[in-house]
Amino acid sequence: MKITEILSISLQSIKGNKLRTLLTMLGIVVGIFSIIVIMTIITMLQNSIENGFSQLGQDTFQIQKFPAMMMGGPGSWLKYRNRKDITLADFYRFRDMMAPHAKYVGAESWEQGIVIKYEKQETNPNIAVIGITADAMKTNNWTVTEGRDIRDIDVQYTNDVCDIGQDVVDKLFPNINPVGQTVKVNGFPVMVVGVLDKSPALFGSSRDNRVIMPITLLQEIFGRLHRSLNITVMAPSKSTYESTIESAIGYMRTIRKVEPGKDNDFEIFSNESLIAQINGITSGVKIGAMVVSIIALIAAGVGIMNIMLVSVTERTREIGIRKAIGARKFTILSQFLIEAVTLCIIGGLIGIILGVGVGNIAGSFLNAQMAIPVDWVIIGFTLCILVGVIFGTYPAYKASNLDPIEALRYE
Repeated sequence: MKITEILSISLQSIKGNKLRTLLTMLGIVVGIFSIIVIMTIITMLQNSIENGFSQLGQDTFQIQKFPAMMMGGPGSWLKYRNRKDITLADFYRFRDMMAPHAKYVGAESWEQGIVIKYEKQETNPNIAVIGITADAMKTNNWTVTEGRDIRDIDVQYTNDVCDIGQDVVDKLFPNINPVGQTVKVNGFPVMVVGVLDKSPALFGSSRDNRVIMPITLLQEIFGRLHRSLNITVMAPSKSTYESTIESAIGYMRTIRKVEPGKDNDFEIFSNESLIAQINGITSGVKIGAMVVSIIALIAAGVGIMNIMLVSVTERTREIGIRKAIGARKFTILSQFLIEAVTLCIIGGLIGIILGVGVGNIAGSFLNAQMAIPVDWVIIGFTLCILVGVIFGTYPAYKASNLDPIEALRYE
């Protein structure tokens, strides 16, 4: 028999017992659904995080007092809190040391939850005010669409100037060009000299609600000793990236007088290191989901084997007749094996569709970007076929080895 004929007979058998087929496939649907829905959510979160962390330029890393992701429980924060702050003086010394090794070296300091005012209008208290040196524009991959960016002369002379994000423009300057206008930051008048280009959203939340100004101006407005600075470094090329990091670590240890053999009292991170940390956290969830799904699929496979054995018993006379008129063992075995695999594939496809759909709906509540975990869809589909082959082989073998005379006598 041709494979198409065997497949047709298998589908007819499946259609002939709709309720039993539905109940048999349910285990496969649940098993595949459980893994696909979790992997869809994780993929959505990872994509959003990766896009959000792309604020650092290519071949760029950052040095700061605190780690980018705090691990180890509440008590671990005390260890980092007692570290010395990174000061502007530290930055200038570090920049001079790194001059032969780095393309750009910038410093930045953040103030969160600030209200920006223009005449009688004001923003919500959710604006980030960032004080920077000129090179931080390049290391953070920030560009302006109108006006100009922050320059060295602005930092040197503490000029009262700033660049604003698109959210601030939309709120305060919906109908006029903001360049040249004066806004109030924490009560201080600052002139807008540029408008920042849009940045990728993080978990669906805008990152254009920011104001960038010279770091010396931020320290004047909010206090010079208010918080530790972050230093961003761009390597000359990808090939020199690792050596640039090694040089930066050595110079920072010298500046901060870290004794040989002791751990660094500062943290270094990049887009890649943050993504690696997140992947490390989610790998445990993936393994757990995989184990649960495999257990569910094994249970479903046992159910398929049981139903297929019942099917073989019910169709004993049919098998006997087919053998009596010339059907070979391989044909009978193929028919029942394909029937088991078809059950698994249909159940798997339903589970995949439901998993991707429900996963994207759940991820949307976290403002994550829509995604389809293609690799896990392929893995899930492969598992369905394996379950069908493994648990369908014995019933198919039993059917193919029935004695035709005994089968015809079966009542």
